[in-house]
Amino acid sequence: MAAGGGRACDRLKTATAPFPPFFLAFVLGIATVGPDRPGCRCRPVRPRVGKGTPLDATSPTWPPAPSSSQDGGGGGSGARAGGGGVPSQDGGGAAALSGAMAAEGPRSLFALSAAAVSRSMGALERDVWALPGHLLRGLLPLLTVFRLERAEGAARRAGLSTQPIWRKLWDDVMKTRPPNSENITCWRKKFLETFFSNVLHGVLDVSSDWRLNDHHFSPLLHSSPHVSQLTLCNMLQGAVELAAEHNQKVLENLAGSLRILKFQHLLSSDQSIRRSLVLLLHRLIHHGSVSQVSMYSWPVPDTVLLVLILSMSAGFWRSGNALAYHSSPCGLCREEDKAQSQKSAQEQAESGRYDEKEWSNDQLSCHPVLRKTRRRLKSAVGKKRRCLRRSRGPYADPEDLYDFVFTVAREDNSGLLDKNSATEGENAENWPSSSPGSPCTGHAGCKKRGGSAGIFSLKAAHRFRSVSTLELFSIPLTGETCRTLSNLLSSWVSLENLVLSYNGLGANISCILSGLRALSRHSDCHLRMVRVSDVFSHMPCLELVRCILSAFPQLHTLSVSFDLKNQLEGNRPEGNPSCSEAEIPESCLEQLEIRFPRELLHTAFLLPVLKASRSLQQLSLDSATLPCSQELGLLLEALRECNPNLKKLSFHDVNLAEHQKEVLLLLQDPVLQEITFSFCRLFESSTTEFLSEIINTVKRNSSLKSLKLPGNRLGNHRLVALADIFSEDSSSSLCQLDVSSNCIKPDGLLEFTKKLEGHIQQRGGQIQFTHLRLFQNWLDQDAETAQEALRRLKAVCSVVNDSWDSSQAFADYISVM
Repeated sequence: MAAGGGRACDRLKTATAPFPPFFLAFVLGIATVGPDRPGCRCRPVRPRVGKGTPLDATSPTWPPAPSSSQDGGGGGSGARAGGGGVPSQDGGGAAALSGAMAAEGPRSLFALSAAAVSRSMGALERDVWALPGHLLRGLLPLLTVFRLERAEGAARRAGLSTQPIWRKLWDDVMKTRPPNSENITCWRKKFLETFFSNVLHGVLDVSSDWRLNDHHFSPLLHSSPHVSQLTLCNMLQGAVELAAEHNQKVLENLAGSLRILKFQHLLSSDQSIRRSLVLLLHRLIHHGSVSQVSMYSWPVPDTVLLVLILSMSAGFWRSGNALAYHSSPCGLCREEDKAQSQKSAQEQAESGRYDEKEWSNDQLSCHPVLRKTRRRLKSAVGKKRRCLRRSRGPYADPEDLYDFVFTVAREDNSGLLDKNSATEGENAENWPSSSPGSPCTGHAGCKKRGGSAGIFSLKAAHRFRSVSTLELFSIPLTGETCRTLSNLLSSWVSLENLVLSYNGLGANISCILSGLRALSRHSDCHLRMVRVSDVFSHMPCLELVRCILSAFPQLHTLSVSFDLKNQLEGNRPEGNPSCSEAEIPESCLEQLEIRFPRELLHTAFLLPVLKASRSLQQLSLDSATLPCSQELGLLLEALRECNPNLKKLSFHDVNLAEHQKEVLLLLQDPVLQEITFSFCRLFESSTTEFLSEIINTVKRNSSLKSLKLPGNRLGNHRLVALADIFSEDSSSSLCQLDVSSNCIKPDGLLEFTKKLEGHIQQRGGQIQFTHLRLFQNWLDQDAETAQEALRRLKAVCSVVNDSWDSSQAFADYISVM
């Protein structure tokens, strides 16, 4: 027996010879679990991992939750990036598992070895990364987040993916299903980005899971390089934390990684919080990589805070007094100031043309802290434009916007401008005549006089880097904030995408258009996408489309969407030019979306837009009313003649019940690849022959890839008939079919499935159909039949459906019967 035990140990040494010495030591140390085996020449010595700590790699709580140690802080302090440290994993928290360990019996040799190695990664890390792939695979799930992040390179070299481990981490720690999880390509980034946000906002305790509990791991610091999108909300607590001095390294990481900065549900904040926001925005936008700023759901916006975010997003600010860590100017700005001052001094020395007064001004403007003098700026209604004093140094004025905003706020004059400013809505149609330097002069909601009607002079402001995308969702904009935004837009040349959604603009839309018109005059303007949506429209949709497109022929995407028509729309001052009279130059427009507030669609007004947009590839018309039966025919004729590259055409909530001929013409189009008839009442008054004509037309069209028919009351029998699109004699290339919201019952879906299977069998399994959408149908009425139909369908194509309570739409069902 003794000889046999010795030979076993010798064989173990031989088998593990290619591996690093530390691995052999661990394997030999835990080869025997329990009493020593007689005759074995190698005495098993267990690694010292803390009293009561089992070497159980499969336990869901392994390694066990640690207790605090002197070299770390409490686990609950993980909300700070400086961190103070995380509790040590040496000892504690495992005694309760000893009984379970004994009951389960001895673990596998590899599991015990891997667990021991994972506990000693601090000393063994370099050797661990050299392990063969099959050993590294078993070790990776036992590492803390800190070690797992460091193992990424070694795993890649070994041909291993850590994605399943990060996905399990998400499930165990976040305990939620992320939206669009099927589209997540990197779970490592997804986990660390969400982890950063949750720790920052205090909703995740790092002591809650052993994998987060590593005394080397500083939560914010180590996860910040993976954060490309961040949302700040409520009282901006996250901004205060990130702007704190102990998080300077975190902020530096974010400046390189963050691309999208969002603000949601903001509340009014005090001056100290705003100063933190100043530092944050200055570092992330002006000296960082943030390219998109979005603001959501701010029912009663704080005007000062809103203007602060908008102006800094546009790149307007100054280095110096407001941008300070403990009274020290921003380091990056200070370096730029110093370099600029040296360059200026050298140039003047070489030219030999010193001017003592100008040199003094330069010195003072480069160091505004030295000459900080707050001036209480007064309103300038009816007065000549007030130009702030401009020096000839690299910065224009010692008074920065921060001081200006808070000085004006203390004036208690309802925000930014005098209450006696021009009446809202006055001269609404004069916006095209404004000059580039004065975008808001003489139009709705703007000063008749006073030039640039913003809250500050752009010419007196130093320009920093600005963002390329601005999005404002559900944030009411007053006349004052619209004037400010217009002023900012007038020179925001880096802006590529602008989204204004449900901001209650009303007549102030003219003010925004004025700023955009001024922006269009800049040769280096980059605006390519504009989306405007609101409840009430102040002008007809097509007129607004023509206004924007005539100013920006370089746009690629334009979306105009309104819910209701303004009943006061017709009450406009006489003698003012209309945008509909402006000539539209040839444009680069590729995507046009118009949602009408139940207004008539006159092709004659749309025709100039279509003629100017020969590159148009997508057109969407929503909630339009056709004044006569010939109107749709004229539109289709115009599309064929003017837009030969049109690939996607969508009609939503447009009554096409009396336009069957035009519908068939569209389905015959040899260029269109995607057609949508959504809630268009296609079969409201149709005959059986119309459905047969649709099917035969689609069967002959080899270019159509997607057909979307949601909300057209197909019912069971029409759905079953649609299966013939894929019959043996069909030349259709249809890949996607959307039959959502069509009162389809489980038995009808099953019959459609069987018929589809028959056609596929006849074609020898050759079919291009890949996607079927079934949202909001009657599949809950017979769960067993529905499950059978879905199971068989999923063997043919990808099926997207939902759990929907059909009892909410009983009336619609009765109408189909």
